[in-house]
Amino acid sequence: MPGAEGLVMEKWKRARGSSFGRWLFSRGVGRFAPYTGTIGARVEELEPGRSMVTMRDRKAVRNHLNSVHAVALTNLIELTGSLSIIASLPPETRMIPVRLETDFIKKGRGLMTAEANCIIPSSNEKAELPATVVIRDDAGDEVARGRVTVVIGPSD
Repeated sequence: MPGAEGLVMEKWKRARGSSFGRWLFSRGVGRFAPYTGTIGARVEELEPGRSMVTMRDRKAVRNHLNSVHAVALTNLIELTGSLSIIASLPPETRMIPVRLETDFIKKGRGLMTAEANCIIPSSNEKAELPATVVIRDDAGDEVARGRVTVVIGPSD
């Protein structure tokens, strides 16, 4: 039986081939992590060391400035970065986020596309592992950038 990281990739491999499958996978992620699910993000690509997640601009994620709320963008950074790391973990490895950094570049409007990259760990020895994330709008302009840092280690 695969660990959590193996289960995520096993489910993704079955879901990635269709729009409905990606939607269903994304809903499952949102149910597993309910707060993260509030932004209605959709996983578009997931592979070791990389993930791409989109979030529609809708009233539920907007602020008083008629743009995507800073916390919704930060939530998207955490989700996208964490998924890139989860997809990279060796068997019998666990992780927990310990730091989340966000820089806001411009107001976000329209479809937000976040792309994360991380180094693929070679073992499950205890270590800090960062993932960098960039969020772009429909025009390809950078809206925000951030970094998720997790501690990985052997699962008990």
